[in-house]
Amino acid sequence: MPVLTRRGLLQGSGTVLAAGLARPAFAQGAVPAKPDRIVVNASGGAMANFLRRAYFADFEREHGIRVIDTSPVDFGKLRAMVNSGNPEWTVTEIGGQDADRAREMNLVEPIDTAIVDLSKYPAIGKQSHIFVGSAYSTVLGFRSDVFKDGSHPKGWADFWDVARFPGARSLRNHPVDNLEFALLADGVPMDQLYPLDIDRAFRKLDQIRPHIAVWWSTGAQPAQMLVDKEVVLATGWNGRFFELAKKNAPVGSEFQGGSLKSSAWGIPRGTRNAYWGQKFLQTMTNPRLQAIYATELSYAGLHPDTVNYVAEELRPLLPTAPVNLARQFWLDVAWWTENGARAQERWNRWMLQRG
Repeated sequence: MPVLTRRGLLQGSGTVLAAGLARPAFAQGAVPAKPDRIVVNASGGAMANFLRRAYFADFEREHGIRVIDTSPVDFGKLRAMVNSGNPEWTVTEIGGQDADRAREMNLVEPIDTAIVDLSKYPAIGKQSHIFVGSAYSTVLGFRSDVFKDGSHPKGWADFWDVARFPGARSLRNHPVDNLEFALLADGVPMDQLYPLDIDRAFRKLDQIRPHIAVWWSTGAQPAQMLVDKEVVLATGWNGRFFELAKKNAPVGSEFQGGSLKSSAWGIPRGTRNAYWGQKFLQTMTNPRLQAIYATELSYAGLHPDTVNYVAEELRPLLPTAPVNLARQFWLDVAWWTENGARAQERWNRWMLQRG
């Protein structure tokens, strides 16, 4: 599953690309010798196939360098490799909040913007040491045969409104996203969510609790429950609902108030083919290739032109489509890094107390 990064991570002190950022020596002109291969570490499984179709094959054709893929994503192994002085990975995906840690611990090379063109990227995609590969959202899913012709809930206040929008609901058994959704339902503007008012969020969650039929714990659950009509409304990852939409299942997605997260990639500090790692990240900025990845998974890259290469009927299902992007917020990973344990403890107590 995709992984978390966010405004606090992407826009915090020292993370956004700045004028005068030190660049690797090869940025000054010398191009290193071409290796026969580079190693790209990622999540593995079906994701490896999507990455190969979208990016690996194109990089190999353009540069004549084989891409060897490995898995899984492992922060401890990244740290050990860098500390050993001989990282075997050229590029690696970095999971969740570890992207911020990787930068702070000097485990990744700076992004060389002379090679990796981020000029058209939104501010959130212009990091100093981390490349934002794609974005996904937690959104509101609904049965389109129950809520017909656009009559579905248009946000979290509607989701909480069981009188106007009756039926069984499902939320994730986790404080992430649910605290934000509760506050949005209670009238907090998206741009004023953080720092989260935990007490206020739980008071609002008290109101919806009796109407939650299932607290889901795996990504497949909400989509399947909607298909089975076990519930008529559920939160879920947009990619799961995207797959159902492509199969013409009676399930729709509402992006208003969606919680955006992004994948993170980096070049391990000291890797011997860092230049070609930068070239690989440049390949990942290609909107035509990002569209291939988006069409497979709906997890689109941040290049604004990507949507133009996606089939027109799929564009409304992408979290980064301009109309959807403007209606969502980026999860604040920095806030969750600092407060996540406290929020989780409160959540656990709340679940037990409420039965």
